[in-house]
Amino acid sequence: MLNPGDRAPNFSTPNADMQMVQLDQFLGRHHLVLYFYPKDDTPGCTLEALEFTDLMPAFEAADARVLGVSMDPCVSHGAFRDKYGLTVNLLADIEGELCAAFGVLVEKTVRGERKKGIRRTTFVIDKEGIVRHVFADVKPKGHAQAVLDCVRAL
Repeated sequence: MLNPGDRAPNFSTPNADMQMVQLDQFLGRHHLVLYFYPKDDTPGCTLEALEFTDLMPAFEAADARVLGVSMDPCVSHGAFRDKYGLTVNLLADIEGELCAAFGVLVEKTVRGERKKGIRRTTFVIDKEGIVRHVFADVKPKGHAQAVLDCVRAL
């Protein structure tokens, strides 16, 4: 997993509208909150996305942009966004390349079957592309506020 002080790897990943989003779009302009979550439209992931959405004006005032990443496809992200009125930009990392680059893929056992899954993790990246803070093994409730407090301290 990346650590504070590491340079964030560049990426180019589609969002819910199938538009490509790259790290380069934010460098020199905005801080970036990149949060990885396991699955669209599940209780914890919905709570986390709603809390980020509720605080979006405060993140924007702190000159930060928020991106949520899971291995769900663009269509799933669009349905998730529309169902809950989310304003978080959701990225579809279907092959898990972005997850692997940030070191958040882990082996999980689901219903007795072992497979790769995402460890709920958030990275705060500054305008120069340096990871400034890592929140690992995140509990969704109250997480967005903790991240906002961290961003405001940059």
